[in-house]
Amino acid sequence: MKTIEIHTQERTAFVNITVRVQAAVVELGVKAGAVTVFVPHTTAGVTINENADPDVVTDIKAGLEKIIPWNGHYQHNEGNSAAHIKAGLMGSSVQVLVENSRLQLGTWQAIYFCEFDGPRTRLIWIG
Repeated sequence: MKTIEIHTQERTAFVNITVRVQAAVVELGVKAGAVTVFVPHTTAGVTINENADPDVVTDIKAGLEKIIPWNGHYQHNEGNSAAHIKAGLMGSSVQVLVENSRLQLGTWQAIYFCEFDGPRTRLIWIG
């Protein structure tokens, strides 16, 4: 397993980690099969989505805020329920196929770490 660390600067951020995951695949010696990218946090997640147009990430962030506003009437006393809900929707892991030590992503796809309770220092486990 390989651990990478992410430092986010905003409450909500989508960080393209594709290059770092690809480097982990090579470092781990994965030639073929699949790797799992796992985020061990309850207010952050991971997803695969378009990387060609940055407006896609902007729209995802805006859409999530619209349906799950930060200042909703939540019961959780830490005040970050919206982050927990958004992380649950994104999910805590993705699995990516590997062939010839290369991630098998579609032409427009990238792997994004999704921060919903930043700024923070986060871990991502790849294996």
